[in-house]
Amino acid sequence: MIRKENSTQRVTFEGSLGDVLQARLELPTGPIRATAIFAHCFTCSKDIFAAKQIATQLASKGYAVFRFDFTGLGASKGDFADTNFSSNVEDLLRAAATLREAIEGPSLLVGHSLGGAAVLAVASQIPEVKAVATIGAPSDVQHIEHAFGCDIDDIRDHGEAQVSLAGRPFTIKKQFLEDLKAHKLIDQIASMKKALMVLHSPIDETVGIDNASEIFMAAKHPKSFVSLDHADHLITDKDDAVYVANVISAWASRFVDGGHAPQKEVPLGALVAETGLGKFQNYVQVGHHTLLADEPKDVGGLDTGPTPYDFLATALGACTTMTLRMYADFKKLPVSHIATEVIHNKVHGSDCAECSAGDIEKKSNKKGKIDRFERRVTIEGDLSDKDRQSLLRIADQCPVHQTMEHGCVVVTSLMD
Repeated sequence: MIRKENSTQRVTFEGSLGDVLQARLELPTGPIRATAIFAHCFTCSKDIFAAKQIATQLASKGYAVFRFDFTGLGASKGDFADTNFSSNVEDLLRAAATLREAIEGPSLLVGHSLGGAAVLAVASQIPEVKAVATIGAPSDVQHIEHAFGCDIDDIRDHGEAQVSLAGRPFTIKKQFLEDLKAHKLIDQIASMKKALMVLHSPIDETVGIDNASEIFMAAKHPKSFVSLDHADHLITDKDDAVYVANVISAWASRFVDGGHAPQKEVPLGALVAETGLGKFQNYVQVGHHTLLADEPKDVGGLDTGPTPYDFLATALGACTTMTLRMYADFKKLPVSHIATEVIHNKVHGSDCAECSAGDIEKKSNKKGKIDRFERRVTIEGDLSDKDRQSLLRIADQCPVHQTMEHGCVVVTSLMD
């Protein structure tokens, strides 16, 4: 089975220190259920395994997920040594503004480790946020000082020091430590007034489970706690990452708002509505079936779905294949498989060898162009040439072909 994957868009925006930050916007293949921001762990990046897996899984559940590299990390510009927890919070605010401009402000914040502390600190400053989920987050941002070990004295005595974190060297300045003191995370959690889910592993050796207890006790209801049994701090196991995303998605659905997909059932016909994402993306609903329509990137679209003419070509191809199957079964012809490829082009009437003078006169547009649909039919089976030619003639009898050949009437009215 061919499965269309989520679409990932590259995004850049200006960070708290004026540097260009790199981001990815993970889009669902269907309607957008809600928007979310994922904040990665300390000295990690948007492309760390947990961030990618959780964002992808949330997108498969209908969330548009914005993840980015904090200033000085990953692909983002800037000097990490000049950053601190306050600049991370400001980066998050700017990420929310970027997402707000592209789609809408985030209704869900997800933060991993120190990124979890950051989303707790910033949640009250983003009005659209309805729910916050933390994964292995510390209850006190000064907890990160444990990662500096004996180097912390050098930082305080000399103003900065090079610290090895996860085998990589980072310069940590004294201002980073001083900034940590200014943040009283427990107080911010207590006054947050957002739905909260705390996810934490009881065997987390980096940020102990007691941090989860302190966060949970400080928060007001509605709040939930989920134990990530057997998971490590970085959520390096795919099954754990998928579980985290599934739990967050199901829990957050009670609090976040939709609004991009048509909400009513379509008993007859098709409903096509803008999603608000990109210039051309539309949500298509036909009965219980949903998909996206869009345009290619080179004309300003996001390329997340077929174009309108692609849908027209699809209708012709599907109708042709179905009609041939009905005829083959009725005639008891040994046809094992049928496929129809449809290619659409706009050609000048004078270049259309198959067009009659009447076609050119009636079907040309103001520029003298005609819409030409070429069908390439593949029929597999032990058939005679006569049978194949009969099937080829029947292709012209498919209802969609007849409609396209003879024209139709389109009635348009304005709805309240």
